[in-house]
Amino acid sequence: MEIDRPAPDEIEELADLWVALAREQRAHGTHIRPEANRSRIAETLSRHAITGEAFVARANDEIAGFVTYERTNEGFETDIDRGVVQNLYVRPAYRDAGVGASLLDRAEADLAADGVDAVTVEVMAANEAAHRFYERNGYERHRVVLEKRLEDENHSKDRG
Repeated sequence: MEIDRPAPDEIEELADLWVALAREQRAHGTHIRPEANRSRIAETLSRHAITGEAFVARANDEIAGFVTYERTNEGFETDIDRGVVQNLYVRPAYRDAGVGASLLDRAEADLAADGVDAVTVEVMAANEAAHRFYERNGYERHRVVLEKRLEDENHSKDRG
């Protein structure tokens, strides 16, 4: 397995992988609509590739997975510099082989070299496999987001 920066001609394939990631997350309660956001994520992935905030893992002449990340600017003065992993995806055929951990390690090393003190990642509350993965890689709960669905006629919409 080889980990390096994505090439510009790989952005469309990465967008397809992101759509697969978003589809999987629907089972865990995400509200993101995968296909409806494909063009937007392609632009975001292109920006990450240009700014050097992405890695891909290649195996058997295909992209096995990818990670995107960035240094954050939370708008407040803080006592640490923080980075965030936005997306980490490994094709099912390459899971449980260390691909995700290798991608995460590379992203963390890049952020550390940029002076980041801590890295955050959002995980769907119902995605127990992701929780276990990040905990095995040293992540601990830091902030919890709570959600309440408002089910009245002023707030509910059929979003299919």
